[in-house]
Amino acid sequence: MLRLHQGRSREALTLISKALATRPGAAELHAHHGLILHSLGRDPDALAALDKALMLKPGQAEVLNSRGMVLSALGRPQEALASLAAALALEPAYAEAWNNHGVALRALGRFEEALTSFDRAWAIEPDTFRVLFNRGLVCRDLGRSRQAANAFRAVLKAVPDHPESLNNLALALCETGETQEAMACFQWHARVVPAATTVPDPDFKRRHDQEQAGYRANDAPRAESGARLSASALDPANDVAAIQARWQAARPQIVVIDDLLTPVALAALRRFCWQEPVWKKVYDNGYLGAVPEQGFAAPLLAQIADELRQTYGAIFGANALRYLWAFKCDSQLKGVNVHADFAAVNVNFWITPDEANLDPERGGLVLWDVAAPLDWDFDTYNNDPPAIRRFLAEKGARPVTVPYRANRAVIFDSDLFHETDRIAFREGYTNRRINITMLYGRRRSHEGPAQS
Repeated sequence: MLRLHQGRSREALTLISKALATRPGAAELHAHHGLILHSLGRDPDALAALDKALMLKPGQAEVLNSRGMVLSALGRPQEALASLAAALALEPAYAEAWNNHGVALRALGRFEEALTSFDRAWAIEPDTFRVLFNRGLVCRDLGRSRQAANAFRAVLKAVPDHPESLNNLALALCETGETQEAMACFQWHARVVPAATTVPDPDFKRRHDQEQAGYRANDAPRAESGARLSASALDPANDVAAIQARWQAARPQIVVIDDLLTPVALAALRRFCWQEPVWKKVYDNGYLGAVPEQGFAAPLLAQIADELRQTYGAIFGANALRYLWAFKCDSQLKGVNVHADFAAVNVNFWITPDEANLDPERGGLVLWDVAAPLDWDFDTYNNDPPAIRRFLAEKGARPVTVPYRANRAVIFDSDLFHETDRIAFREGYTNRRINITMLYGRRRSHEGPAQS
């Protein structure tokens, strides 16, 4: 297959176009043309070029493989499979075609078959990092997190600092319960891939960053910001048995824990969230997000996540941490829209001081007593508020409102629809509402390919 130097695709396109003008019947030129167009993201044009190559010279395994790759990129995995099967019928030991075959099967949710295809590719060409990486992804899909972690570690030996492997290794380590190592991988990823800004920041993001710069100038960041504590992070005064009993009896499953963290842990977590420049994701409603792959991966967060699972075993069971994030709201703008999350158990807790909240009966979380249907896909139950509200109205769902309190956690079945309650907080940097979410376990339904 034609290999192009990075950044040379446009130059190659000019050259191949000139060649085609003089040799329009040359199948190999049309095949190269298709690959160049694919490298430029022009996949419909690439497919047309590859089809032309096959029309001029049928039965080319390499072109059939390229065609399958392009069809996968176009979101047409079933057609991709047919093209790749034709390539493999011609060349059964074609490692790249087996790899692309696995990619198409994975897109169709046929994970065991995809794993078999990746294994065939691996047997033919051992130590091919792309095959290792894809094998890791499908192992994550199948819940075989230790195998996935081993695959991503092997990729990183071959390709140090490979961003996608770092991120997926961290996700796999979360699911194997190796939370501290997972946070270290997320931090590594953040160093390798600085957040890129493709559009100008909105006013609320610029205002926040200016406020944070002023805060940092007056309270210089400390080396130990976000460090693991020598003592417990969870408040030992909470009645664990009573909290777990409330969880087990609740229908729907919602339990509130006040004074979740010790004063020392709460102060340390606030300091980390106020000092560190981790607020890089921008949301239309006017709030900012911090995610682990962009630096929201302090050892203290791993400690809290682990202690929650260890302390409240009757709530979390075998469900390990799957993902975490934080949101920081503008003092007067709207929070998170109604949605459900991709997990079994959801932990949502708040850390901004109570004095910041202008309405003590609001500002927290609204949950409904109806769960997302198991046959809804992620985009519907997470990103389609109109469809969700229609569904809630049809089901006669009733809201449960949990008012905001600093150091209050709400633990609930992650399938339950929920949204941020009305916000009215004081102006000022340290008055911005911060909530932290930790997700544990997998949703009961099939979710499709793991995120990479």
